[in-house]
Parts: sequence; structure tokens; C-alpha cells
Amino acid sequence: MREDHCKLTHTESGCKRQGLKDRLIGTVFGKVRYWRTYIYRGKFGGGYYPLDIELGLPWDGFSMLVRSYAVRLATKMSYAQTVLVLSTFLQWSPCQKTIEEMVLGLGKHTCQWFESAPAPKNDGDVLIIQIDSKGTPTATEEELKKRRGKRVKNLHPGSQRHRGKAARKRRGSKKRKKKGDKSKNAKMSTIVVMYTLKRTDDGLLEGPINKKVYASYAPKRHAVAIARCEADKRGFTKKSGKLVQIVTDGDNDLDCYVEDFFSEAIHTIDIFHVTEYLWKAGACLYKEGSDELIEWVEAQKDFLYDGRASAIVDELDKRLGLLPRRGPGNKSRRERLEKIRNYLNKRIDKMDYKTLQEKDLEISSGAVEGAVNYVIAKRFDSGGMRWIKERAEALLQLRCIEVNDDWDAFIDFVHDKTSRQAQRLNENFFLKSKEAMELPTYGLN
Repeated sequence: MREDHCKLTHTESGCKRQGLKDRLIGTVFGKVRYWRTYIYRGKFGGGYYPLDIELGLPWDGFSMLVRSYAVRLATKMSYAQTVLVLSTFLQWSPCQKTIEEMVLGLGKHTCQWFESAPAPKNDGDVLIIQIDSKGTPTATEEELKKRRGKRVKNLHPGSQRHRGKAARKRRGSKKRKKKGDKSKNAKMSTIVVMYTLKRTDDGLLEGPINKKVYASYAPKRHAVAIARCEADKRGFTKKSGKLVQIVTDGDNDLDCYVEDFFSEAIHTIDIFHVTEYLWKAGACLYKEGSDELIEWVEAQKDFLYDGRASAIVDELDKRLGLLPRRGPGNKSRRERLEKIRNYLNKRIDKMDYKTLQEKDLEISSGAVEGAVNYVIAKRFDSGGMRWIKERAEALLQLRCIEVNDDWDAFIDFVHDKTSRQAQRLNENFFLKSKEAMELPTYGLN
């Protein structure tokens, strides 16, 4: 009935209706063959299947449900494992390359999703934003050249036992790493964790409420700008008078961007990050593992928790005055100690942990540290992985959507958006892509 209706209604000027053509679509029930009327545009070139447009079926031959399953699994495990899981439960699966193209296709809609996604309901009274970075292994230019270049056919592959030896001879001996060489050629991604806390009748803050994550390989300024946009969406604008707290690891770039976008917020440095600097300072004064070192660090931590970070700076000034300028290793110890002293002195206003605890606010960045491991490291930093950050960006943002428990809403958003566009243009749409998305630029100008 609907096919007959399409034959009558889709009669554009200059177009020609052709007979039924067979189509193949991958579904949860396997590959299904069906027939559709094809409208040929003649001199305009190309054509379309009107009923597929009406039903929201993509041109690339996979149902939205299969696409959703495949890409969602790919955000949690490798492409090879995704093929294995789909084959186990559906008795068939798209190949690894096709799943990656599905990821890249859906990834082109993530920026619009984050921009248009509604604010969470029943939010708390205080907004907490934690920001951190993580390096993931990326392919070097030399590795990409090998991957993309023509491969010389091996005329003498030999037996299975000897193929590794032959391959090593062809590519030459591997150069030994020098001190300081980084094997994984890491490129930094920035992750933001946002949630609210609700004040109870006894004055304490309970939470987290409506926790959301966002991550990107774009410059750090972009991530902070997204956090500002989300804060405004949740009702925590600069003029709202609501309390906003930012927790970082003391990164200089993040300090600048937080000042630009969140000048009204309380900016805190993770206390455990500061404690690591205390241990480094103590190592300049005492022997590693000694009781004196532990005792000195514990005394400085007492100052830290008591809101007296300036006392730690005074102690370091005193120690610098007593440390000889000459002698074996003294120059290096003085340089390290002075660097730590300057680091702490520059950030004293961000280390009032006593007041923060009295207000029941955050003094550490545990939420974002956990997100770094779960969202980024677990999927992108496994053995043997080498990413191209523009291609990894799509998967990273899709993983954030899945972690935020917004997956079904995102798939509906993409389906409705592409269906409306297809009906407006009378063109069947593609949801796969071979080209990687460009890194986001929001907030960089």
C-alpha cells in the first residue's frame, strides 16, 4: 500500500519512476532483501528510494538498531571484539572496517548533540566541575607511512614458524630507545566531569547529582568553554549567584582558561596533587624511605589540611637558606626545591582546604581521575593501540554519550535529524563515513 502511494506521490518534474529494485539491509534478524521503487532524476543525476526516505532507512544498508548496537559496543571494546560479540548474539556482524565507518558517521553528530541536549532535571545547589588531561598513544608519521604505503608481496613467506623472522629481516632491526624517549607518542585529550551537590537540612552537601562527562582531543580551552556552556544551561550563570567550584591539578593553561570562563568560581587544586609535590620537596632534604622524610611530609600535610599553605612556603624558604650552594648534588636539589616552592607560592589562594572542608566542598579530584581511567584509558590506552586523534575524537565523544546514559536519546536525535533532512531534500542519507571529523573549535576564537 505505502509503496503504491509512493509511486503516485513522488513525481518530480524531470524525474522518471523506474521499476522495483532489490535492496539489502542488515538487521538484527540478519540480511533482509526487499524491493523498492526507484525515482531517477535523469539529467540532474542520481536518484532516490522514496519509501526508504519515508521510513528513515539509510542508504548504506544497515538498520538503525544494528548501527546503534555496533557503535555502542565499539565504545566499550575493540572493533574486533565488537564483531565477535555481534556474531555471537546476532549470528552475523558487519566487518571491523564497516563498524569504524559507522563510528565516524555517528561521530559527526556529537557536537550538535552536546549543544542541543537538554539540561538535567532536579539539579542541586552547588555545581562542581573537575578537569584533567590524559595522553593516549597515537601513530607517528613513520608508522602512518608504513600503514598507508604499498606493501611489497613476500615471495618466500616460509612456514608459520619462520614468518616472524622474515618480517624482521624485511623491516630491519628496531632501534633501541634512548633515555627519555616516549614509545606511545601521546596526544593529550581533556576530560571534564560535572555534577551538582544538594544542601540538606543539616547543612551538609549530598551528591553527586546528574553527573556528566565530556572529553575531546581539541585544545584545553575548548573543554573549559564547553563546561561554561553546560554550566549556563544548568542555570549556573555568572549572574545567577549560585556557587560553582572548579577542581584541577594546577595546570598553568587550565588556570588561565578557568580565569577567563569562570572568574566567579572557587578554583581549587587537588590536595593529593599538592601532596605529591611535598614528597618531591622532602626527597631533596632527606633520604628516600627514611623516617625523617615521612615525619617532615606529615608535618607539612598538617599545615595543608589546616589551611596554612603559606607556612609550607616559609618552611621551604628556610630550608633553601640552610641548603649549601656547593657540594655533590646540592645545585640540583636547590633547583628542584626552588621550583616546588614557586609552584606552591603561586597557588596559595587555591589551597585553603580548611575553609573548603568547613563548607563541605571538594578538596580532591577523585571523580575526574576515575573518569580518566574509565572513559579514556580503558578504551584508548590498551596494549598495541595507535590512534589518529581526529579519528579517535568521534569514538571518544560517543563513549562520553554512552557513559552519560544518553545513548538512546542520542540515537533518536540522529535518526530524527537525518530523516527530516532526507525528506526535505528528497535524498537517501548516509550514516557511514570514511572521513574523520575535524576537531571541535568551539570557544577557541
